Amino acid sequence: MPVSTWAVAEPQKLTFDGPVTSLDVRVVGGTVNVVGTDEPTARLEVTSIEGPPLIVTQEDGALTVAYEDLPWQDLLKWFDGRARQRSAVVSLAVPAGSAVKVGVVGAGAVVSGIRGRTDVRGVTGDTTLVGLGGPVQADTVSGSVEAQSVAGELRFHSVSGDLTVVEGAGAAVKAESVSGNMVLDLDPTGQPTDIRLTTVSGEIAIRLPHPADATVEANTASGSVSNGFEDLRVSGQWGTKKITGTLGAGTGKLRATTVSGAIALLRRPPAEDGPYDAEPTGKVL
Repeated sequence: MPVSTWAVAEPQKLTFDGPVTSLDVRVVGGTVNVVGTDEPTARLEVTSIEGPPLIVTQEDGALTVAYEDLPWQDLLKWFDGRARQRSAVVSLAVPAGSAVKVGVVGAGAVVSGIRGRTDVRGVTGDTTLVGLGGPVQADTVSGSVEAQSVAGELRFHSVSGDLTVVEGAGAAVKAESVSGNMVLDLDPTGQPTDIRLTTVSGEIAIRLPHPADATVEANTASGSVSNGFEDLRVSGQWGTKKITGTLGAGTGKLRATTVSGAIALLRRPPAEDGPYDAEPTGKVL
């Protein structure tokens, strides 16, 4: 398939011929919205744009919407004054099985309904991930990430951004930050969990399904701890505190470490787990 190229300098809509299997979006300022659909082709709508045009290319199933001077590999280092001179609001509908890469500088991003791999990089600006089925890699400098109903493995790396996982359906979450907080609310999935969280000064809060099934080792050098499980033991002295023990058969793993932040392990009430309840009886905090 020959390469098709467009330069988008004003608001417009584009519908692409041929199947799309991967998407690469890189913008500065504004907002990016990506949604997965059951259609084999893709659609683009740019509702506002300021500054240089966005270059759109389509080649062999790969769709790219990006600024020419914003490469993916150097995106997290893109701090210069050009960011103040441009903005774009971009919405894309792509096949749900596509592999999606979204890079934003000073922009918000929302990705939903994607079953393929999702990679997100952001300097500033918040990212929301909803209903993703494939593996997810999210790297930010100071932007926060909220993941809801993400079923695949979630990897997160940030300097000061927060991570919030709501209705967590994935079996694996691996997150690292310097000062960002981490809040996880995990749904029962029947799969062994693999939770590994590390932060220097951020706080960590994890709400586990009931009954839980994991070996637990959580520690903080100088922060406080809160433990909602009778089967876990809190120990430590001279400021260092640990929460250790086994929940259920201990099939999964939970490792959480912070130097000066607090750690809280909370138990989801059993009433919220009933998949056969006629009406929901609880609210996710």
